[in-house]
Amino acid sequence: MADHQEAAVTLPSSPASVSAARRYVMDVLMEWGLPAGTDAADAVRLIVSELATNAVQHTHGRSPTFTVDVRLERGEELRIGVTDSHPCHPRRLPAAVQQDNGRGLVIIRSLTAEHGGALRVTPTADGGKTVWIRMPWRVPPVPVR
Repeated sequence: MADHQEAAVTLPSSPASVSAARRYVMDVLMEWGLPAGTDAADAVRLIVSELATNAVQHTHGRSPTFTVDVRLERGEELRIGVTDSHPCHPRRLPAAVQQDNGRGLVIIRSLTAEHGGALRVTPTADGGKTVWIRMPWRVPPVPVR
């Protein structure tokens, strides 16, 4: 396995792209030999859904596309980012019990922390931002035959 692997896709900022982003990331992870049927994989699936949903919903149409990038460093640290061109950084809103939304960042932070990772926001050169997570994820060794 290479010391560093990276993949990215740019998608239109539309609700249909949320499931496309999720499928893309899971396909990349499977291609890299990362186990798909684990708690960590389920967490990543939900994290990507929330990141992509935020990029679509909270940019209010001001970002026509968003980019999902996946990186694996040294076969042990996974980084997933969603970049859009909207300058507003996500912020955690107090969610009332009866609200159907407003919990995305709480979910992302909780799942990421549960797996030993962190959530970050980084401004981009074009005035947008990348919202990304980093978490440990070990690639199983290739069996020797």
